[in-house]
Amino acid sequence: MCCDLKRRFLLLYATQKGQAKAIAEEIWQQAGAHGLEADMHCISEMDKYNLETEKDPVVIVISTTGTGDPPDAARKFVKKIQDTTLPPDHFAHLQYGLLGLGDSEYTFFCNGGKTVDRRLQELGAQHFYDTGLADDCVGLELVVDPWIDGLWLALKEAFLLQKEKEGMSSDAVSSSLSAAPHVGHELNLSSEVQNLKLEDERVRSSDVLTQKLVDIHLVASTRDTEPSLVHSVPPVSQSALSIPALPPEYIEVQFQDTHGKNPHLSSLISEGTAFEVPVTKAVQLTREDAIKTALLLELDIADTVFDYQPGDAFCVLCPNNVNEVEELLHILGLSEKGDYFICVKVKEGTKKKGAAHPQHIPERSTLKFILTWCLEIRAIPKKAFLRALVECTSDVGEKRRLQELCSRQGASDYTRFIRDSNVCLLDLLHAFPSCKPSLNLLIEHLPKLQARSYSVSSSNLYQPGKLCFVFNIVEFPACPARPVSRKGVCTGWLAELVVPLLHPSKNTLDTKGESSSTEKISIFARPNNNFHLPADPSVPFVMVGPGTGISPFIGFLQHRQKLREEHADWEFGETWLVFGCRHQDRDYLFKQLRCFLENGTLTHLKVCFSRDSSTAEVAPPKYVQDVIRLYAKEIARVLLKERGYFYVCGDKKHMADGVSDAVVDILSMEMEADKLEAMKILAMLREAKRYLQDVWS
Repeated sequence: MCCDLKRRFLLLYATQKGQAKAIAEEIWQQAGAHGLEADMHCISEMDKYNLETEKDPVVIVISTTGTGDPPDAARKFVKKIQDTTLPPDHFAHLQYGLLGLGDSEYTFFCNGGKTVDRRLQELGAQHFYDTGLADDCVGLELVVDPWIDGLWLALKEAFLLQKEKEGMSSDAVSSSLSAAPHVGHELNLSSEVQNLKLEDERVRSSDVLTQKLVDIHLVASTRDTEPSLVHSVPPVSQSALSIPALPPEYIEVQFQDTHGKNPHLSSLISEGTAFEVPVTKAVQLTREDAIKTALLLELDIADTVFDYQPGDAFCVLCPNNVNEVEELLHILGLSEKGDYFICVKVKEGTKKKGAAHPQHIPERSTLKFILTWCLEIRAIPKKAFLRALVECTSDVGEKRRLQELCSRQGASDYTRFIRDSNVCLLDLLHAFPSCKPSLNLLIEHLPKLQARSYSVSSSNLYQPGKLCFVFNIVEFPACPARPVSRKGVCTGWLAELVVPLLHPSKNTLDTKGESSSTEKISIFARPNNNFHLPADPSVPFVMVGPGTGISPFIGFLQHRQKLREEHADWEFGETWLVFGCRHQDRDYLFKQLRCFLENGTLTHLKVCFSRDSSTAEVAPPKYVQDVIRLYAKEIARVLLKERGYFYVCGDKKHMADGVSDAVVDILSMEMEADKLEAMKILAMLREAKRYLQDVWS
């Protein structure tokens, strides 16, 4: 097909952690096989495209942050299109298709995409293809793959319609695009042949396919009938596979010497200023026999300009586990090279669109530094990564299984054995020992090691120069797909770091008998613009925080106590705290809550224990949502008559949804309205920032 017959469409992406960009790159790669040319840009690069004058179809891939906002890269774009002075026909000339990415575990599912979609419609833009909303909770690929499959026909029809409007013959376009299915078929077949070929390149491709399938059947017949990470069963094991296109390599790694210094950790963040602060105190809040281990850490921020409000969050820069880094170096055959400095460059002549030096990789640092501080080696491998690993695998059976896991036919196996099992690169390399990826492949496919976010559990007014936070040590138990148990990247590291503070020995005590440990961590601010105390202290509020969800409310109460001490003449509204945990004697994190009750800072304290047995005639409430229902009239009064605030912090799936359902029931009952009307009232409370959540999945 002649290059000049390829039709152009504009492809924009807005990504927070790289998923939207990866999907856009997949669309860009497939476009050529369909006789099209994708002009791809990040949505923030507004100097490289102009929607006001755009005549060709536009495809937008956009993610959503945990708070429901568009990603940072889209903020300027969203602000521009939300200009209220724009006329309703501003984008009347525009044809577009939008793919939104989100996670239904969070309240504002795909809100970034919905916001852009809604506004483009308000400004007169027309869909040439239905909007897709992909859910990371169940697997983005369940929507993404079929959406991309249908995109090509929709684009073809858009181009034909465009030509008809221009009054020109569409024969040339039709003929060029009608060839696309044939091209795609040839590409699919060639990839199957290429990926199933034997070592002997002289064997005819048809013989290769036949021989390979025979080999697979022979092996499968001797195995169990249950699928696993390394083993498939029919129909997947007998299917011809539709696998992603091989991502082009674009990184080149050069080893240098062992002389020099690694960059400072503060250079790894772009979100603000990092502060290295000492950990001055560590307390285990749960008993040893509790199901989860909760720790409280105190940081000394007195010598910094770090500032915060109760309700804010902050981020901790954390490293990968040192043993896992050493293990990865060993598998890669680079144990002797860990302390060598490496230079990472973009490969000359790469076919990757917009290839650039990864921003999270320093210009010059040691290999060990990059694997420790820059790359998320625990990340669940994307299908594009699996596709690239196929080419690094020598064993025929292992090669086939990796192809299955990244194929459309193996989608459920990918979800079950990789995504849901939290399998990481190390697990794959153990499971498929003939897979020997290059270092440049890891740098290309492993995402940035993200700083971990925690809610502040203190008040700077109450404890000047101190910052406290609470967390559970995350545990990943062993499973068939991942035979070793692991702790969370950050929580496991922090727990190990503060062992001298938790269990001081004679060697770690100073002359006063206090711990002399001076372990430091690097943090940076992540202000929460909404999850704060009401500006008017006379406004009542309800706090719901089971488990470590109570963390920000300790800061709220400390702050309120100090304000009451300093401003005796102020009027303060009533305060409710609803706390829940499994066992009263094992994981009641803050028994000193009664002190806030006794000094008047807290008006009502309601607690529940879900796993404790009771001999009472009337069983006590088990969960925080049950407690809320017990006090329906009081909750309704605070929210409706006194225009109070309602705060929820903690687990999204197993708690926050239950709490919002309980509030809807309360509103419905107390207002004598149907459930739909009550849901609208709750939506209005959210919109007015009076029903606020700080939740995680």
